[in-house]
Amino acid sequence: MTQPSHDTWTVAGRTFSSRLIIGTGKYVDYAQNAAAAEAAGAEIVTVALRRVNLSDPTQPMLVDYVKPDRFTFLPNTAGCFTGEDAVRTLRLAREAGGWNLVKLEVLSDTPHLYPDMPETLRALELLVKDGFEVMVYCTDDVVMARHLEEAGAAAIMPAAAPIGSGLGIQNRVNIRLIVEQAKVPVLVDAGVGTASDATIAMELGCDAVLMNTAIAQARDPILMASAMRHAVIAGREAYLAGRMPKRQYASASSPLSGLI
Repeated sequence: MTQPSHDTWTVAGRTFSSRLIIGTGKYVDYAQNAAAAEAAGAEIVTVALRRVNLSDPTQPMLVDYVKPDRFTFLPNTAGCFTGEDAVRTLRLAREAGGWNLVKLEVLSDTPHLYPDMPETLRALELLVKDGFEVMVYCTDDVVMARHLEEAGAAAIMPAAAPIGSGLGIQNRVNIRLIVEQAKVPVLVDAGVGTASDATIAMELGCDAVLMNTAIAQARDPILMASAMRHAVIAGREAYLAGRMPKRQYASASSPLSGLI
C-alpha cells in the first residue's frame, strides 16, 4: 500500500512521499533498525549524533545497514541540554557529513525531558544565521510554535507526549491550532505509542509523524513498523477525504421517507 504519487510533502526544498520518519535508537541492532525502516516505507531516518556510531569502523556502523543512498539522514541533537551544545554538535555534523537539513532539540534536564524552549529558540536563531535548515522539536505551545516559524524554522515538530512515553497525543486542540497557523510543515514528534496515535496525528492535518520507541520497543518492531506505515496512510487519506460532521443526536443511515 502506498500513498497516491501526487500526495507529497516538502521541507526545505526537499520533497518526500512517505510521511513516516523513524529514529535509529533502542533497536536490538542496526540490522533490525534497517529492516524496520524498510517495513515503515520511510524515506527519512533521524540520527542522534551523540549516540549513533557513524565514524568508528572498528564497531558496527549505522551506515552499513541504513544506507545513506537509500534514506535521507536527519541529524538530531538528542542529549543536548544547552543551545551551545546543540549548535556545536550540528556544526560538527556538517563538517563530517555535509548535512545541512537538521533536527534541533534542546532538552530540559527534568524527568519529563520536554524541550527547553528559550534555549531552543536561541539555538535556532544561531543555526539559521549559520545557514542550516532546521526542523525544530518543541512543546505544543501555539504561541511558541509561531515564534519558531518567525525565527526561520523549516518545520515545527510538537511533542504529542513526553519522549518514549507512548501516551499518544495529549492535546489535540493545540496540535490542530499549530497546524492551522503554520506556513511550514508540522510533524508530531515524540510520545506516539501505537498505530491509532499516528492516525490521529495525520487526521489533525499534520504533514508527517516521527517516532522511534513506539517501533523499536514493540514486541515485533518490524510488524509495528508496517502497522505505522498503514496508520499514517489511513490518517492522511481520512484527512484529505474530510470527516463527517459530529452530531448531537442520531441520524438514520437510510432515508425515513417513502417507507413501505
